[in-house]
Amino acid sequence: MSDKTATPASSVLDRVLVLEMVRVTEAAAISASKLIGRGDEKAADAAAVEAMRKAFDGLYMDGTVVIGEGERDEAPMLYIGEKVGGAPGQGPKIDIALDPLEGTTITAKAGPNALAVLAAAEEGCLLNAPDVYMDKLAVGPGYPEGIIDLAKSPSENVKAVAAAKGVAPNEIIVCVLDRPRHADLIAELRALGCGIQLIPDGDVAGVIAVTNPETTIDMYMGQGGAPEGVLAAAALRCVGGQFNGRLVFRNEDEKARARKWGIEDLNRIYKLGDLAKGDCIFAATGVTDGSLLDGVKRLPGGKMTTESVVMRASSGTVRWVRGEHRAV
Repeated sequence: MSDKTATPASSVLDRVLVLEMVRVTEAAAISASKLIGRGDEKAADAAAVEAMRKAFDGLYMDGTVVIGEGERDEAPMLYIGEKVGGAPGQGPKIDIALDPLEGTTITAKAGPNALAVLAAAEEGCLLNAPDVYMDKLAVGPGYPEGIIDLAKSPSENVKAVAAAKGVAPNEIIVCVLDRPRHADLIAELRALGCGIQLIPDGDVAGVIAVTNPETTIDMYMGQGGAPEGVLAAAALRCVGGQFNGRLVFRNEDEKARARKWGIEDLNRIYKLGDLAKGDCIFAATGVTDGSLLDGVKRLPGGKMTTESVVMRASSGTVRWVRGEHRAV
């Protein structure tokens, strides 16, 4: 897997670290895969968290979790602000956004598109998003800048993308999380005649799907977790596309949480570069089979296979990595 694309000499995200990030997501995916279909969401998540943290300890870096399993009083490991990596105070300073198991319910029910996911960037380059909802709007590469705008209606956005693509609005396919809160959005899209791919969970994979023509998905719309929005934005930074996000607050406690993390404009519409900037890495390993990646497979003799993707913004490089592992 050679990469002849030059990267900035000043970047702390060296080539070795890019591939090491895959080892981290592989470890989390393998551990979570042991709980596929067992009906225990918490156990599956805990297995992924523990494996990911242990894998981080083997990396030469001074990492800080900026998006994790929650705040320190809510998460025993990989909490926001936790230091990770095997070289605290010595290695390169790196901010980490992670979801050790994106799709805990999916895993518990043996559904599609569960992933182990992380993004890494130089210090200060990932938005420290609070654990609240986010309105999300995404489209893949190849469109004029500003083609999507959260300040406009879903219909206006679909019509703009359709015009740029040279098709009628009813030929656009939109990915939406299957949630009661999206009833009005779904009704508006269906009034346009759009195709809608409803997904049960896993909106990181849903956003990334807009970058892959094989999925046939043109756009992503709807509310999901803000931390997952930053992870998806990091992936789009690497491979192209556009993203808008706006934090959604259900009560005053959530607004206070946002201000705690330095967010003053609670109505701001974030663009791709606001969520993930500079050089960044995105890595994901499939836990269960999905549109993006195959899940962990257990072979005769105790071996396992994994499929992962790792992307880097500075070079635009995307690597698909198939791994074979001994039983652990």
